Amino acid sequence: MDSPYTGEFPQLLLTHGYEETVSLLQRSGREDDIPLLEITQALLADEKSEIGVSYSGLCLTSLPHKKLPEDQVWKRAGHDVTLLIEPGTLIIGGEERKFGVPYGARARMILIHLMSEAFRTGSREVKLGGSQRRWFEKMGISFGGETARAIRDQSRRISACSLKFFWATESGGDIFSKAGIVSSGLLFGDNLTRKSDGQENLFDDTVILDQDFFNALQKHHVKLREEAIKQLKDRSLALDIYVWLAYRMRSLRKPTPISWSALYDQFGGGIKQRKHFRTPFLNALRAAVSAYPEVKIEVDKVCGVTLHPSPLPLHREYTPGHRIISNAA
Repeated sequence: MDSPYTGEFPQLLLTHGYEETVSLLQRSGREDDIPLLEITQALLADEKSEIGVSYSGLCLTSLPHKKLPEDQVWKRAGHDVTLLIEPGTLIIGGEERKFGVPYGARARMILIHLMSEAFRTGSREVKLGGSQRRWFEKMGISFGGETARAIRDQSRRISACSLKFFWATESGGDIFSKAGIVSSGLLFGDNLTRKSDGQENLFDDTVILDQDFFNALQKHHVKLREEAIKQLKDRSLALDIYVWLAYRMRSLRKPTPISWSALYDQFGGGIKQRKHFRTPFLNALRAAVSAYPEVKIEVDKVCGVTLHPSPLPLHREYTPGHRIISNAA
């Protein structure tokens, strides 16, 4: 079989089916690739092709992957844009409490849900309650004590923080926009109540997105595939790469090289040394492209990656012939 970076999974699945492809991987000593195969299998089997969205600025930058000190500002640079996230303060139960910036996969999932619902309804008022629970469960995230606490903590961080996006201009200057994400709602008490059916009542009935953030989302959104989001729900770096690829492929007209230095600046948050970045990035890239089987990327161990024009990740049928090329060792 080809290298695991050549995107052979869709072709193998279409030719041999899932069980025979698993057998081929096992006989080749590639058991570790089976979870990636399962991601692609889920995408090819997805008949609904339901759509989610993200704000384009969040496709070009990213949240931290791990918890930061509560007072630390987060800065991340992307393609012609820099994101600055500042921690904030909330009053909960009469007590003033400072919350650090949101982080990790759960924060990303909460944001995608809020943005997707606001875009779908055309309203910055997002209904939560049962709909929020159903969406998370559809994404394969079941509620329990630890999950409930993680979602509550990340929701508070999202409510408290403020965002600044700095955009580079053609003249060499910078412009910036500032907004929160949520203007009201999304706060829970420390003691979770239970509804009559015995389930934890995690969410307020509604939250209202910040007006400026909602306006920016309406004008500058990127469509994603919910099944891909589900498959990457526990892989925060792979999820960042996926939404970045979805953004870049909207307007890519020619092969476009991206250096390792630029990739590190955008995706290397939490990795102190550049020399330690390539391996985790390539592992996450493999997961991201498993969830985006139409994409075409060239990987070079010296230069970085080259993006090739590819179909958007929205249609139901894989298009044969679109492959992921690699020169990486």
